[in-house]
Amino acid sequence: MRSMLLAACAVQVLALPAFAQTAEAPKSDDLHTIGDDIVVTAPYARSRADLLSGTSVMTEGELRQSLQPQIGEVIARQPGVSATSFSPGASRPVLRGMQGERIRVLTDGIGSIDVSNTSADHAVTIDPITAQRVEIIRGPASLLYGSSAIGGVVNVLDKRIPRAVPEHGVHVDAIGSVASAADEVSIAGGIDAALTDTIVAHVDGSWRDTNNLRIGGYALAPELRAHALEHAAEGDEEAAEAAGVRGRLPNSFTRTKTAGGGLAIITDGGSLGFSVGYFDSTYGVPERPALHAHEGEGEGEEGHEHGDVSIGLKQWRADVRGEVELGEGFLEKLRVRVGYADYTHTEFEGDEVGTVFDNQGVEGRVELVQAKRGVWNGAFGGQFYIRDFSAVGEEAFLPPNETEQFGLFTVQELNFGALGVEASGRYERTNVSSNAVGITRHFNAFSAALGARYELIDGISIGINGSRAVRAPSAEELFSNGPHIATQAFEVGDPMLAKEKSWGLETFLRGETGGVAFSLGAFASWFKNYIYEGDTGLEEDELPVFQYAQADATYYGFEAELSAPLFDAGDFRFVADGVADYVRAKIDSVGPAPRIPPLRLLGGIEAQSDLVNGRIELEWSDKQTRVAAFETPTGSHTLVNASVSWRVLGVDSPATLQLSANNLFDVDARRHASFTKDYVPLAGRDVRATLSLSF
Repeated sequence: MRSMLLAACAVQVLALPAFAQTAEAPKSDDLHTIGDDIVVTAPYARSRADLLSGTSVMTEGELRQSLQPQIGEVIARQPGVSATSFSPGASRPVLRGMQGERIRVLTDGIGSIDVSNTSADHAVTIDPITAQRVEIIRGPASLLYGSSAIGGVVNVLDKRIPRAVPEHGVHVDAIGSVASAADEVSIAGGIDAALTDTIVAHVDGSWRDTNNLRIGGYALAPELRAHALEHAAEGDEEAAEAAGVRGRLPNSFTRTKTAGGGLAIITDGGSLGFSVGYFDSTYGVPERPALHAHEGEGEGEEGHEHGDVSIGLKQWRADVRGEVELGEGFLEKLRVRVGYADYTHTEFEGDEVGTVFDNQGVEGRVELVQAKRGVWNGAFGGQFYIRDFSAVGEEAFLPPNETEQFGLFTVQELNFGALGVEASGRYERTNVSSNAVGITRHFNAFSAALGARYELIDGISIGINGSRAVRAPSAEELFSNGPHIATQAFEVGDPMLAKEKSWGLETFLRGETGGVAFSLGAFASWFKNYIYEGDTGLEEDELPVFQYAQADATYYGFEAELSAPLFDAGDFRFVADGVADYVRAKIDSVGPAPRIPPLRLLGGIEAQSDLVNGRIELEWSDKQTRVAAFETPTGSHTLVNASVSWRVLGVDSPATLQLSANNLFDVDARRHASFTKDYVPLAGRDVRATLSLSF
């Protein structure tokens, strides 16, 4: 695996002479060189208005307003987005009701190379406090980043490999935050320094410490708490203790630290850079109550006995990024990205080591961007991913396994002015093997999408696209067979699973007129051999059994977004905005798909000025009563949030102070997409102060 990484790096080194002779390099005084309306996850930069899929972009300022320990929570207010919210230390994005293997979380176009996709209790090894920008792609365009991105892509961009030479030689970013809900203290900083006219060095680091999370009521959901009280009335002391937990969520602490550095040579002819990074996180896993509340059961059972479960993970990562301008021929640019990571993840039961997960992976991507020829533009390339995974311990639910994946992709675009047509395709070869069980599976997958958009009037477009996507089952879906203490479940795979196939259809209407920007999209997906993990109602080793299986399934829903100016008052401009999203999913012959978010409405009013911005918003989530077997309903909730930001030293100040209060009325709120929502609610009232510097 390491030899493949070195070979990929050598490709970029060989490309160096193509641009090393050019003395002049792009410069930036603040390194914010990507426009808010430009999407780089495309794979070539395009305006959001030109894309045929649902797209959201969070800039650095917006990320600061939504700062949380895990990326899933940071982006959860975007259209069509929810979060797994397993615990404060582990929360992965949910896009259009899909999670896990159907969502790719990327770092600058390359996977996070951790094990967050294998189970909801595993954290994503990206610290949001160091992120510069996040791009969220939903729909067919995400297939360019892998068949496992069928639900969407979350691409997090940071500054670890510099993209530009600082205008004044040195650029500094720093941020510090304190928050009340978990007694959080977090700090981060980064420095870019020009060593020469074309060589830039970067260093960064972050540290976060949180205690047990303050919650807005009882830890147990009403139905589960009522069940616990029944057992408490019969003299069950553990049930009585579980039913009484309120105010603070036990064992929900987090401790995270990161460090990294990078070096890049940047010229007009291209760039070549590398970085190394370290991620270290320890977090508690709140305990499932000592009784199982399977709906319809008359009696509870004692849970699996263990001490407080916590997870400690470490990842060393190396990345290379290169880009070469190829002149005026058929090809305009060559881009190469390679990432390698060595990841270790230990699940502790009290002070005892339970299971140790080791994951070594390397992923590489080559993109050839075509020069625009009249109405024609496009790109094509290749991608590879290799993973070597092992788990050691009494509760190693997954045997050692290897995954090899190789893909070819293209996107081609014709722009006839008012009419735009886009086609994309991907071929992928996946080999999944486990010597421990003597099984090797090979899969060939072809995916494609075709769409068109038409500009009805200046600034307003309508569009439609269709897609055919094929996904190979993962090692976790094939080979799992054992107790997983962190999720407190007995997980069982099926080594005979077939490829998952789907047809998708998406339509949209979006644009801007008179200062009003809007986007409305509807989507549907029809799956054959949809892979899902269902609660069987059985128990093994005193744990509930979750079995991977296949059936046909249907997903459909909509997303809407609106922003409109209201009025001006003095130096302030008042703007209203809103988001609505809904998804409905059914597995044929089974019933509703598990953990599907309900209807959500979010609206806010913002007062904007050069010096001070203020915002108040309301987020309402409907109850979810369409539940899978043995899944409990989730009640509705309404969250009220407010914030104000101030450039403390004037309009051109490098310092911004932000005060925010989330869940102002301290309500009990739970995400239905969460595996642990019956005993891990969202944070209660959280007052946060954040000071950021950029100069």
